[in-house]
Amino acid sequence: MDGKPSSRRRVFVQTETGCVMGIELDRSDNAHTVKRRLQLALDVPTEECSLLYGDMVLRYDLSAVRNDSPLLLAKNFLHRSASTPCLSPTGKDLHQSDQSGPIELLKCFDSSAEKKKLIEEIVKAMKNGIDPMPVRSGLGGAYYLRNTDGDNIAIVKPTDEEPYAPNNPKGFVGKALGQPGLKRSVRVGETGFREVAAYLLDHDHSANVPFTVLVKVTHSIFNVNDGVSINKCHFKKQISKIASLQQFIPHDFDASDHGTSSFPVSAVHRIGILDIRILNTDRHAGNLLVRKLEGTGSLADMELIPIDHGLCLPESLEDPYFEWIHWPQASIPFSEDELEYISNLDPDKDSDMLRMELPMIREASRRVLVICTIFLKKAADFGFCLAEIGEMMSREFCGHEEKPSELESFCIEARHRLDKREVAFEEVKPEDDNQFQFDTDNEGEELKCMFNIEEILETKPFWSGRKARNGCNPLSKLEESTEDNEEEEGTENGNDSTALRTYKHTDLTRNLEPRFSKLYKSLKCVHNGEKSWQHLGTWQGTGYLAGTSSGNRGVNEQLPANGNFVKLADMDKEEWDQFLENFQEMLLTAFASRRSASMGHMQRQRLGTSCQF
Repeated sequence: MDGKPSSRRRVFVQTETGCVMGIELDRSDNAHTVKRRLQLALDVPTEECSLLYGDMVLRYDLSAVRNDSPLLLAKNFLHRSASTPCLSPTGKDLHQSDQSGPIELLKCFDSSAEKKKLIEEIVKAMKNGIDPMPVRSGLGGAYYLRNTDGDNIAIVKPTDEEPYAPNNPKGFVGKALGQPGLKRSVRVGETGFREVAAYLLDHDHSANVPFTVLVKVTHSIFNVNDGVSINKCHFKKQISKIASLQQFIPHDFDASDHGTSSFPVSAVHRIGILDIRILNTDRHAGNLLVRKLEGTGSLADMELIPIDHGLCLPESLEDPYFEWIHWPQASIPFSEDELEYISNLDPDKDSDMLRMELPMIREASRRVLVICTIFLKKAADFGFCLAEIGEMMSREFCGHEEKPSELESFCIEARHRLDKREVAFEEVKPEDDNQFQFDTDNEGEELKCMFNIEEILETKPFWSGRKARNGCNPLSKLEESTEDNEEEEGTENGNDSTALRTYKHTDLTRNLEPRFSKLYKSLKCVHNGEKSWQHLGTWQGTGYLAGTSSGNRGVNEQLPANGNFVKLADMDKEEWDQFLENFQEMLLTAFASRRSASMGHMQRQRLGTSCQF
């Protein structure tokens, strides 16, 4: 577990078909010598392959590779068809493992005595003949690791046994590592990296994500498919795998087995905060474990443990799935401690941390983290609750057509402004005296799609009436029918923290009012020039929008080919910085506008705020 000397590094190279080999590097090694050693040891062709280190293609120099890092040996794109899967290793291609122990840590982010003891217990049990035990549930390969008493203490998920991966033990095969997986924006073989990323991003262990680390694990029980069939190999040779290893947390049941209204508000909020930051596309009740606190025996005293974060941090903005968005706790305003935690989040620092500790997480995924964290911070500053923020990040279905979320629409418009700015600069000649008149010209173009902000505030408040994922308005937007005297009483007693944060932005809103109409004009034209980014839609007799939400779409469903509404990976550093500036400017203006509109109406109590949890 101790770091190797800087003069020598150890890396773990994995082929597209799952073969893994640990290699000691010295200063004279380069990409060619590594591929040659792989060819001799594993009997795999390397002439038309490249070594990949996250986003980086290692053509010769290996100085950027950190100690204990995993590399992927992949076929060059010119020789690889996305529609033709690579064959899995046959019996003669089985791993000629390097001489290492049963478990070798690729990265050790937590070197506490407790975590070291966990690894030592697993290694001792494996050496004493206590084999990993396959997990029967789920689509991918997973194995319980036990101690010498036979108790489950960890779960390991090999990257080449994920759904669609070459060595998946349950028949879900067909793709090579690095190709699109269950989600188009999460590649096969990379969900384990995201499991580790979620643990690293759970600062101060706020959301209670169990200890997770990336390992190279060696045992004969792991699956290797023989050719293209799904027949298990019976050679009982030691097989090395790159895998995520997560501490097993004893629990009583998961969230799907019990009424969610009794869950602690703080636990739901903290898990929701993490899910928003990492754009979790698979937060369902089955991956929220519930454990009763010792000594109480009461269901009212319990803690939530979030697991299975392999489908977070996609490479583009996806439609998230937040199970908690329907729960009453999500409509409770954030506490002061939670607001302080959100305020202290630093998206740039988090992105740099992932770049250093997990370079396998690609730049596009790190940009998704930055965008979602900024969105969370700005929304919390303006007093929005967890349910409201989750709704603004979720897509809508109108018939068979999927509409971008509010978050995506902001990004679309920010990118649109960036593209218009680049085109404008290209068209200006150096000797042109009028080269600084782009804002005026753009403003004239936007007048073509203008609609008056006063009309919006009079007819439909900003973001009002947007249909929720379960087919009705979210809890935070439900309005109770009250009499006039009840309204006056509610106004006099409305001293909750959300109202205070609302009034805190009054002066800011007043200063930004001249800019509102320009933002509305540009956003009106975002979606086919017909519907504004907030999806005003067609009102039915009930007052709800005619469109439906993405609802309970299954995690294994693929997005359509045009399911990604905005690209993030193709911007250089300067463009990305300008994009973020545009994005934050629009958030500030639009959030202030919504609060300005709501201040003209009675501050109504959210459903659930009077309940005791």
